[in-house]
Amino acid sequence: MSSKIRLTCPDCGQTNQFPADKAAAAPKCGICGHALNDGKVAKLDLKTLEKMAKNDDLPLLVDFWAPWCGPCRQMAPEFEKAARQLSPRVRLAKIDTQSNPDATVRYNIRGIPAFILFHRGREVARLAGARPAADLIRFVEEKLTLVG
Repeated sequence: MSSKIRLTCPDCGQTNQFPADKAAAAPKCGICGHALNDGKVAKLDLKTLEKMAKNDDLPLLVDFWAPWCGPCRQMAPEFEKAARQLSPRVRLAKIDTQSNPDATVRYNIRGIPAFILFHRGREVARLAGARPAADLIRFVEEKLTLVG
């Protein structure tokens, strides 16, 4: 019997479950049809972020950013590049701290851009500051190796 993967849809917030061997086949949400794991950066609100961080079976790297932040805007293409390279093993998402100020309080964000890696319902590690995609990929791979 194949194991199952649980992923929250970043678009509608619905929890989806599918066979683990289908994770690389760009699964879609059973409710809204949005891609669940397609190598693209998902834009989240606080409620969806909390649900994904708590319930999803795949690791999730979240970029806390704001539109007025120059380093955040410079970082965006590198974050997208990292998303393509880490897919389908890890999902990447971003949350606009200007539109979701409660996210900065909830996750104790002191400066942006800030990155938090979640896995199996908990925060695994943090990283701050703009950096190239290769640094983000190395960070994720090292931290996930440490937590097994």
